[in-house]
Amino acid sequence: MDKMPELPDVVVYIEALSERILGEKLERVRVLNPFLLRTVDPPIQAVEGKVVHGLRRVGKRIAIGLEGDFWLVLHLMIAGRFHWGKRVAKLAPRRVSATFDFSSGSLTLTEAGSQKRASLHVVTGEQGLKALNAGGIEVLDAGLDAFSRALTSANHTLKRALTDPRIFSGIGNAYSDEILFQARLSPVALTQKLKPEEIRRLYQATRQTLNEWVTKLRAQSQGQFPEKVTAFRENMAVHGRYGQACPDCGAKVQRIRYATNETNYCARCQTGGKLLADRALSRLLHEDWPRTLEEMELLVERAALPARPVRTSGQTKAEPRPLHT
Repeated sequence: MDKMPELPDVVVYIEALSERILGEKLERVRVLNPFLLRTVDPPIQAVEGKVVHGLRRVGKRIAIGLEGDFWLVLHLMIAGRFHWGKRVAKLAPRRVSATFDFSSGSLTLTEAGSQKRASLHVVTGEQGLKALNAGGIEVLDAGLDAFSRALTSANHTLKRALTDPRIFSGIGNAYSDEILFQARLSPVALTQKLKPEEIRRLYQATRQTLNEWVTKLRAQSQGQFPEKVTAFRENMAVHGRYGQACPDCGAKVQRIRYATNETNYCARCQTGGKLLADRALSRLLHEDWPRTLEEMELLVERAALPARPVRTSGQTKAEPRPLHT
């Protein structure tokens, strides 16, 4: 299952690209998906024949700088992925969105699925890059005071604040789960209700988690181009581990589902044992929605027991066992 590349993934992508295209000439650009290119001025042909002079991260975007102050800015979204290799004469348009032929090799952008959401902008200068920057602070460069001001600028849940690109740059669904677990904080805690010590703990956990994952992803690539960016990595603590044991306390990892995403957390480590309502299940169970881990375990036990037979009007029907005793 794919996920949108976040700060650690993008950093490693940029490092791998720098080794391969920095100082090289971009000889040809082929855009096969008409929805990929989001700008018309300057035209995409203007970058052909230009030498790459720099790469940088703009939030979750990858920006490739070329001679003439041109920038190619790519956002992979959820299903977009980069591949590096030899130049291919004929491309498969159903799978490939674009290819960038450099003097050193070809960078291919593929996007799985029917929803093509990846984007390519061609811009010029710092102002062009700034227009694509949502404005969130760079946590790895910010001090505690700047982090605290950004965090408490509005009263959001921690999950929303961490993943809002206008507040923090480059953090998404996956790494926000890991950060909150490391900080031992609830994803629905309100930013303006946090104590100073909790803000400090979150700041330290954010920097530690992002730095650790950059180091891990570098080691995993082992000098090769990072072809595989997945939603759930085996050595994550809680993200993508719903129903599995928390690595610290052994309780089952819980989730909150919404739209196509979910938040994963450990109730014992992060919420004092309180279960956070999953919208779909809480609508189904109403007042029987379990409030604690103990009630959840009781619900599972009851579901595993055979229903008690109840005789009514000469017929026998099954009666569900109640959750509360």
